[in-house]
Amino acid sequence: MSAGAKEKRFLDALESLFTGAEVDGDSGFINLMRIKHGHFQSIRPILMERIDDRVAPEASFREELFDKLYTFFSRYFCESGSIYFRHLPAFAKIYERVYAGESDAELVWKTRMLYYVKSDILVRSMPVKLMPDREYGRPQLFYFDASEVEHKKNNERREFTFKFAKTKRAEDETELHLAVSYSRNGTQTNLSEIVKQSRNADPATQIIEKDLQEAIRIFRRQTEADFFINKDARGFLREQFDLWLYQYMFSEDSVFEQPRLEQLQALKRTAYDIIDYIAQFEDELCRVWEKPKFARNVNYVVTLDKLSSQLLKKIAMHKGMKKQVKEWQDLNIVDKDFSISSLNRGQSSLRMESDGGPTNGDYRFLPLDTKHFKSLETDILGELGDLDEVLDGELVHSENWQALNTLTPRCRGTVQCIHIDPPYNTKTSGFLYRNEYRHSSWLTMMENRAQKSLDLLAENGSFLCHIDENEYERLHLLFDALPIPNAGTVIWDKRNPMTGGGGIAIQHEYVMWRSANEAPFMASDHHGQDMRDKVDEIIRKHGGVSNESRQEYADWVRTHPTLSGGEKAYCYLDDAGRIYSSVSLRAPEPRTDPRFHQPLVHPVTGRPCPVPPNGFSRTPELLQEMAENGEILFGKDHTTQPRQKHLLTQKQVTSVQQEARRGKADLDRLGLSNFPYCHSVYFYEKLLEATADTADTVLDYFAGSGTTAHTVINLNRRDEGKRKYVLVEMGDYFDTVLVPRIKKIVYAADWKDGKPCARNGSSHCFKYYSLEQYEETLKNARYKDGEQLELDSGKSPFEQYVFFGEDKYTHAVRLLKSGKLSINLHGLYSDIDIAESLANVLGKQIRHRTEDTVTFADGTTEKINPTTMTNEERQHFVALIKPYLWWGK
Repeated sequence: MSAGAKEKRFLDALESLFTGAEVDGDSGFINLMRIKHGHFQSIRPILMERIDDRVAPEASFREELFDKLYTFFSRYFCESGSIYFRHLPAFAKIYERVYAGESDAELVWKTRMLYYVKSDILVRSMPVKLMPDREYGRPQLFYFDASEVEHKKNNERREFTFKFAKTKRAEDETELHLAVSYSRNGTQTNLSEIVKQSRNADPATQIIEKDLQEAIRIFRRQTEADFFINKDARGFLREQFDLWLYQYMFSEDSVFEQPRLEQLQALKRTAYDIIDYIAQFEDELCRVWEKPKFARNVNYVVTLDKLSSQLLKKIAMHKGMKKQVKEWQDLNIVDKDFSISSLNRGQSSLRMESDGGPTNGDYRFLPLDTKHFKSLETDILGELGDLDEVLDGELVHSENWQALNTLTPRCRGTVQCIHIDPPYNTKTSGFLYRNEYRHSSWLTMMENRAQKSLDLLAENGSFLCHIDENEYERLHLLFDALPIPNAGTVIWDKRNPMTGGGGIAIQHEYVMWRSANEAPFMASDHHGQDMRDKVDEIIRKHGGVSNESRQEYADWVRTHPTLSGGEKAYCYLDDAGRIYSSVSLRAPEPRTDPRFHQPLVHPVTGRPCPVPPNGFSRTPELLQEMAENGEILFGKDHTTQPRQKHLLTQKQVTSVQQEARRGKADLDRLGLSNFPYCHSVYFYEKLLEATADTADTVLDYFAGSGTTAHTVINLNRRDEGKRKYVLVEMGDYFDTVLVPRIKKIVYAADWKDGKPCARNGSSHCFKYYSLEQYEETLKNARYKDGEQLELDSGKSPFEQYVFFGEDKYTHAVRLLKSGKLSINLHGLYSDIDIAESLANVLGKQIRHRTEDTVTFADGTTEKINPTTMTNEERQHFVALIKPYLWWGK
């Protein structure tokens, strides 16, 4: 290259990372990219001044410095403007990483230091106008016609190709139209051909290849930029540079003398300056991603039995009643002849005498949605009592990491069971990934969300995850790194071999089971509850646990016609009335370690008891712990070999479950056939009955059609439990399938062909709402376009947080000339719910809410309507919601 060419090449590449352009539409990422461009224009002279101080303009090393900077940074500058792995030759020589930490071997994948952000493919036609800072002095206009691909799903993320479509005159400017398609058979874009065709179509056009390349890069950013965010761009790039520089230095044959070392030091300092500045923007994306998200459009669904006759009469007269009845009719909950006269007469007329017809019964369990009755919502919620306490469920429409992060303060440690069915990373699963990062993207997505969800899990909770052959091994290794013990894996034999293009016909899936409870499993088709009910009956009859009650229960178990052999082993009662079986502590094979042959000491005689022939199956430490917990059965004296007391609450599910029912049939019965695939409620009942007791909370953040919530409702209906569910789903079917499904199953337990077989529903109440999303935050946040703010004159812009003085969301809070605060959160989102948002960020349950206040379970009350606040109360309110409004150091 000629003198100065390497310097220009690097600076052009660096500026390209911060490309500024005008893009129509609502892209938050492009908004920040435009801001990057303005910041770079102010930082460039400072960077060049530093380089001049380290390397004189005439120095021979100068071109080498820019060449080396380009060689390194070009590996990590991608079309999207984000930082992520491109080439990792350095890692090939870092063998010690395999042995790092306490683990034998560590699961390492390319994108593990990133957040997986992409939630949908957003390909759409769009105009792009390059800023007028080029030699022609005026903007360059482009239009990308993506009509061929914008409505197609493309989970494997094939490359785009671009072809000349036409030119269009707009006053004295030419707009170049490009047709966008997916690459087929390796086809690539021919930039020179497009430029040639555009000039043939309009000789006045001044488009050059560089402009065309930049416009294409901007289009790609619009659709691909939010795949990943680096959690620590500064640390990552510095580490990579050190590794690169280390290998470069020791790959040369020459001996480095002092001048050469000073040159390399100048190279490193300059690289670190660039890294620190680049990291500012990646860190800002992280902060936007990690900030809590506002709750929006909160609605409650309440069965009519929970409302008073007086309120029902108001509801019947409300203008929203027409829409509510229309919704019930669309759901086939009521027929077209349904009359609201029963509501007018109040509770007394909701219950109807059945004459044996399939739809007779009562209307007590009609699900009323407060979205139709906003002016009465406060009255409706006021009759429910302690609001979050009485709620049976919560449905959140959101990208799931955003939801988990936002819910953590309020739900930390309250979830007994996490039960998820994530995308299986097959071509038909709907999971989005880059071609070169298929497994890596999926692992990052799973690790991000699994790790975050553990903050919500109770100390003795269980984590159940469905998976198939595609990612089982990798997921197992990933879960091994989570701080929750492995309880085993259930093989689900679906009895439906999936034949295809040869090989093995697969007819099974897996449920990976993690639990801090050593024996968390269950279950035997609901017989366990029958056994507990019988014990309660016998104890009441005999006035407590006695020899007579024990004998009567044992006789009942042994003669019960439907209990299995394994269940009949649970024929004993302890002094507390708990059901247990007596299990041998003998090791299955002879133990050679003498520790397993240490005898247990009888608690009464103080003498050692016999050791099983093969030795004990448990370590001495675990046996001692079991003895302290009353889980060891000792005989009358030391001559009897000890056994294990295995409580019924610890009864285990077998590792192979054969269940051929299809979840699609559950939806078909409800008349909700517009969902492609789901698991069966019957199978989920087996799993959740094992992990969620009658008052526990179940979390599912890959909720799909809502099978987990359906299952919880069924279990509660069966044993009169008070289990709660929290479901998170991001798909459009949140409104078309998930919420309608819960409403239907609450109203009636049994359905056929989309119609209720009887009005045999349940008293129920749940809330559903959406959360602000990452892209919306980027779109609505305000930054000072092009300004460079140095807050500390003693520090360079490379060394401080350059976004400290940005408005972000603080424009919703303005200080008036009068000295009063003006607060307008509804200017951010018209459907914002301040009470729910406040509960989430403060980590509190809502007891009661009105239009002006929210009272929490701890007894504190906060005002939520700024128009009714004093200026001092507004200042206090803004301090509470600050995490929503401003993010940074």
